Amino acid sequence: MKECRAEKNLSFCNCSYEPCSRKGICCECLQYHWSQNELPACLFPDSVERTYDRSLKRFLAVYKDKA
Repeated sequence: MKECRAEKNLSFCNCSYEPCSRKGICCECLQYHWSQNELPACLFPDSVERTYDRSLKRFLAVYKDKA
């Protein structure tokens, strides 16, 4: 198993939730958000991410016309 590249991942992580313990640890972030029926911040534009609405419904609304 490869080592987590958390420092490198932080360079593109746009999560604005400061006390998050999963920043840069993508596998933990994805697992956590999926368990909440959400997607991680990195899949949303910054303006949407800052609303903390990371629901599947919001994701589909953002990208529905970009296919």
